[in-house]
Amino acid sequence: MDEIDPLSAEWSEGEVAVMHGLRDWAVTFDELTRHLSSWMRLPGSDANALGQIVWAEQAGEPLSPARLSRRIGMTSGATTVLIDRLEAAGHVGRHRESSDRRRVTLRPTDGARAESGRFLAFSGAEIAGALKATTAEEARVVLDFLSRMTAAATAANVRLEQHARADPGARDEPHDATTR
Repeated sequence: MDEIDPLSAEWSEGEVAVMHGLRDWAVTFDELTRHLSSWMRLPGSDANALGQIVWAEQAGEPLSPARLSRRIGMTSGATTVLIDRLEAAGHVGRHRESSDRRRVTLRPTDGARAESGRFLAFSGAEIAGALKATTAEEARVVLDFLSRMTAAATAANVRLEQHARADPGARDEPHDATTR
């Protein structure tokens, strides 16, 4: 007997198509990150981290090691080792820019910024073209939608993290005492 996905069984064709489109974008973006890894001659996790650091700086919101750790899904210890590797390779610097000298922000070096820029110039023509062909109204609608989807996924992640902390061995959905 075929199992039916309880979510998509109640979704319209359009909603399913949107979810497939989001999945396709996530998969192809991940593939671009793997190409960045090869381009920069870095392990995949290091390239992902460097990409996050570069994007955050470009957005004017440089990452702390703790925020990077959450974004890439690594423990703080593993993230420290990764940052040490990126720093030793000349890709990232730790900076104390705040009046609170204990706060550290991560910034790409000029060399890493230039090399990632060359990668984007080589790989990003089609993405830039798709963005340029998007009207301001389309961009607003897409951004609103993506903001709602990000908020929904964030809420699900928080719930899952809380459930994992409450019952670290749990793999199924939470049950009450009568269903165990």
